[in-house]
Amino acid sequence: MAMYFYAAKLHVPSFLKGLPQTPKSGAKSCPYNGVEHSARPPEWVTAPDDDNSLVYEDGVLVSGSLKALVQHAVPTAVYYPDTAYLFAFLLSSRLFIKPYELLQRVCDVGFTQQGLQGNDLSTVNKEKLGRFVPHMVQLLGEWSETFPYDFRDERMMGGVRSMTHRCIALQPALRRDVTQVLHNLLNKLTQLERYEEGLAKLSPPPPADFISQPTDITEVCQSPLVMAQQLTHIELEKLSYIGPEEFVQAFAKDNLDSCYKDLKKTNNLESYIQWFNRLSYLVATHACTHVKKKQRVRVIEWWIEVARECFNIGNFNSLMGIIAGLNMSIVSRLKKTWSKVQSAKFSVLEHQMDPSSNFSSYRSTLKAAMWRSAGAVDDRQKIVIPFFSLLVKDLYFLNEGCASRLHNGHINFDKFWQLAKQVTEFMAWKQVTCPFEKVPEVINYMQTTNVLTETGLALASFECEGPDNSYEKERYKNLKADTTQSAESDRHN
Repeated sequence: MAMYFYAAKLHVPSFLKGLPQTPKSGAKSCPYNGVEHSARPPEWVTAPDDDNSLVYEDGVLVSGSLKALVQHAVPTAVYYPDTAYLFAFLLSSRLFIKPYELLQRVCDVGFTQQGLQGNDLSTVNKEKLGRFVPHMVQLLGEWSETFPYDFRDERMMGGVRSMTHRCIALQPALRRDVTQVLHNLLNKLTQLERYEEGLAKLSPPPPADFISQPTDITEVCQSPLVMAQQLTHIELEKLSYIGPEEFVQAFAKDNLDSCYKDLKKTNNLESYIQWFNRLSYLVATHACTHVKKKQRVRVIEWWIEVARECFNIGNFNSLMGIIAGLNMSIVSRLKKTWSKVQSAKFSVLEHQMDPSSNFSSYRSTLKAAMWRSAGAVDDRQKIVIPFFSLLVKDLYFLNEGCASRLHNGHINFDKFWQLAKQVTEFMAWKQVTCPFEKVPEVINYMQTTNVLTETGLALASFECEGPDNSYEKERYKNLKADTTQSAESDRHN
């Protein structure tokens, strides 16, 4: 098996042993020796980081100029950057330099410092060249394995073609390895395209103000355990297609700087958050669309059991989605219904996901699940699906709370280590294969069935249990009037 393949497949386990992993003794970078281009250089070349130093504290890389950090990522015949550094750098460098520009710079620096500016190889050390070129192929393999979505950019693929043609010309024996790297990349991009096409076809109808024939969820799936397992299938599939770079690119989306304009969209991350919202509204819809109180009690208790099973599995995102749905004001106001619900189990779950003290209870539970997962042999024990909105919020505040550049113009790599640590935990979680049997009709129902709008939920709630104070009476009156007016307008149109 080729060397780059081995390194690429082990990148996540090595991260989980602890970031960072770039000791000062490992900094064997050669002096920067970039190549001048006739075209205008990228903006970052003229930025105030013209020194090539890397700064370490207690043996850990904490800052450096962008040029020096790029140099540290460039292999030589005797040096290959450690996997943790590469991940952290490739993850966050996009805040300063576009991926295709970075690939070009890495190639320019790497080939130049080997004396490969032109076609004359007479002065090149053939032994060193024999070690350097496989290192470049290994770097491409790790990059495309971990950040495949970077390669949806045609400019990036142009750089790949140029780099691989050059590597094969220098060392023809590497053709097979290069072909394998490109084959793996094509497979990943094809899977992503199919997934996105499937999402478009699955597109659920827009929320409605009224559902004429509400479905009894217990007829769709009798077992709360089976439903929790199907929710876990949905969660893990959606997680698996979120690229690690989407977290960083989400921070940059509001920036108008040219460096951000053509960053890959964060569609998969946004789709996952939309799924959470849909699940919450679906739970609330089921709780409010049964006229008989006995049916509502049964459905609410069934969802509580599903939430308990999600908790036991380690599916915290579905757990929180169900809790959020049951805690919507239009559901919680059904006091007569809740008085008949065996709610002690729900109270325990609410405590676990209590937002007070920055979700301290949940964070303790998540750590326990991570500990269980790390030592698990059984796939069922490996599942950790985090409360995703909180993960995104944590990363957002980490980004906002720490400067990306220091006063001396250096990149704050300590911040990049912190971002990488949280994202690499996510990388491990999303690679777990769901061990439960799939029930396609349940999965399809959960992703495509109708849900009510906020107006529809409020009306349904008041139909279940009438308004019991002046505020609710006024609201109910206004909702009915607005709905009648909207229906008349639709008829005329």
